Amino acid sequence: MTEPNSTEELPERWNALGPDSSMWMDVKEDPRFTEGTDVDGERDTMLGYLRGYRLTLEMKCEGLDAEQLARRSVPPSTMSLLGLVRHMADVERNWFRRVMAQTDAPPLYWSDDIPDADWAGATADPAVVAEAWLAWRDEIAFANEYIAATDDLGVRSPMPDGSTVALRDVIIHMIEEYARHCGHADLLRERIDGRVGQ
Repeated sequence: MTEPNSTEELPERWNALGPDSSMWMDVKEDPRFTEGTDVDGERDTMLGYLRGYRLTLEMKCEGLDAEQLARRSVPPSTMSLLGLVRHMADVERNWFRRVMAQTDAPPLYWSDDIPDADWAGATADPAVVAEAWLAWRDEIAFANEYIAATDDLGVRSPMPDGSTVALRDVIIHMIEEYARHCGHADLLRERIDGRVGQ
């Protein structure tokens, strides 16, 4: 299949359950819906959604090589799945490590010298891929530890502009950030190998 006015070959659409399904995978095997993910209360609900979206990003990247992960498959956008992983590592780091915990932690990729360094540096190099996953997982581990050690979701931390932000607001923002970018990941993945699904 090719796009109108294009000579580029497009992948055939598919999913793990066959042509009659719109599911990414069998729900019984989906780690987002495993036993023990039933939640109750504000904290568990918010953290359940955040966990689910983090897993979704990881699943959308699963099974791809460095070239595919780094492919900017919806031109002229500079987005790639690898760029999303790098971007979200910095977003996690900014909100949980820098803002909430108030640690002196410079950005991993963001730079005043290189605009969109998180996207621009997402190159088809296995070492870049491995480093991005390591950074993302490290930042998630820090965030999870910080949240677990904080009893009150209303605890506030100062922002650079002099205002303050509550942990509750940061978690909700992270859910929104992942939800938006998982939508991008849906399109990026489908354009790479045709795989569709939730």
